[in-house]
Amino acid sequence: MCTGKCSWVVGVGLWPLALTCTICNLLLCFPDWDTQYVQGGGRLLTPEVLYLGGLVGGGAMILIPAIHIQATGWQGCCGNRCGMFLSILFALVGVAGSVYAVSVSALGLVNGPLCQVREANGSLSTWAQPFRSQSYLFNTSTWDACVNPPGVIRFNVILFSLVLVAALMELLLCGVQVLNGLFGCLCGTCNKKQDR
Repeated sequence: MCTGKCSWVVGVGLWPLALTCTICNLLLCFPDWDTQYVQGGGRLLTPEVLYLGGLVGGGAMILIPAIHIQATGWQGCCGNRCGMFLSILFALVGVAGSVYAVSVSALGLVNGPLCQVREANGSLSTWAQPFRSQSYLFNTSTWDACVNPPGVIRFNVILFSLVLVAALMELLLCGVQVLNGLFGCLCGTCNKKQDR
C-alpha cells in the first residue's frame, strides 16, 4: 500500500474512535442517566470525568489531525511530500491527545467513582472515592459500597474502559501515521501526480 492510501485509511480509522471517546466522556457526566450530578459545577462527578480525557484528548485532539491525515491520502494540495511532513506533525498532536486520554481513563479506572457510601451504622455518608486505596475492578463484591448514584461503578468501568481501548487504538494509528508520513516525506506519496 502506498503512503497516500495508508494516510487515508488511518484518517478514516481515527473518526469513529474519536467519536467513541467523545460520546463516552459525555455519558460519564450523567451517571444513572440523571442530570443532577452535573449541576453545581460537577462537584458530584468523578474528578477524572472532569479532566475531559475522552472529549479533549481522545476527541478534539484526534479529530483535527484526522482531517489533515485523511486529506493527505487524496491527490491535490495535501497529497505531496509537504503534506506528508505536516501529517507527521498532526499525528504527533494525535499521539499527545491519545496519551492524555489513556492516562485519564486509566486513572478513572484505578481510582474508582465518586459516590455516596453507606456507613457501618446504616446512614449515608458524604461523597467520596472509596476505592482509591484498594483494588476493586475484579472484586465485584465490593461494588455494593456505593449507594448513590445507583450502578455508578459498572457505569464508570464500562465507559472508562471504552475510552481506554479507543485511545490505545488512536495511539497505534497515530504512531503508524508518524512512520507512514516519514516514508511519504522521504519517498513520495505514490500519487499519479508528481510529488512536489
